Amino acid sequence: MGTLKDKTLFISGASRGIGLAIAKKAAQDGANIVIAAKTAEENPKLPGTIYSAAKEIEQAGGKALPLVVDIRDEDQIKAAVDQTVETFGGLDICINNASAISLTGTLQTPMKRYDLMNQVNARGTFAVSQACLPHLLKAENPHILNLSPPLSMDPKWFGGHTAYTIAKYGMSMCVLGMAAEFADQGVAVNALWPKTVIYTAALAMLGDQVKPDYCRTPDIVADCAHIILTRDSKTCTGNFFIDEEVLAEEGITDLDHYAVKPGNPLLPDLFL
Repeated sequence: MGTLKDKTLFISGASRGIGLAIAKKAAQDGANIVIAAKTAEENPKLPGTIYSAAKEIEQAGGKALPLVVDIRDEDQIKAAVDQTVETFGGLDICINNASAISLTGTLQTPMKRYDLMNQVNARGTFAVSQACLPHLLKAENPHILNLSPPLSMDPKWFGGHTAYTIAKYGMSMCVLGMAAEFADQGVAVNALWPKTVIYTAALAMLGDQVKPDYCRTPDIVADCAHIILTRDSKTCTGNFFIDEEVLAEEGITDLDHYAVKPGNPLLPDLFL
């Protein structure tokens, strides 16, 4: 198993949920983690700030740099990347985890919400990757990892929530394009998506729509991200990874410990 010791990771939306789980997993190796997220003050409905995340990362064994970043603003992104390089001397890994969601039909999606999803998901991913790439090109084993689904033109993935699918597929199209663009320069660009629903605080805000007992914890995504990010960037690029398949490649097939309630049937995630 490879290590992320002394590697510097720039993770968008890492104040909670999957982003924080990936950060804490890398921190166990002794990695440097930049928490690039908007939440500087506690939200009573949505626990976790960049500062509480930084404490958890440092307790896990890593170094943390919490930065208030709205990834819709390219100036904020550039300033955060500059501060990352100034603090840690470089940048090895970019993880595009920040995402906005609204599973609404065309007539139920206000344009303000449409714009938010596309600015955060598709545009934000492009902008963060663009800002990180000049530094990744100097790194020893550079990776970009987007938390986005495999691309499919099956109408069933669009019919119920066209706006969200467009925004989320925008992240995946960045994988498709950038993997091809930077393959010769050795920058790996991949996507990772869960086979089953992952229970997070953000999901809890949806109320009773998703019951936690039929979900997995973010740890499964964090373990898979660690596996991908320690692979050779020159030979591991342009993939749309599914968490279960990544673990199976490593000979890990007993996944019960990832379940919120082991033994229960699991809800399949969107887009699979």
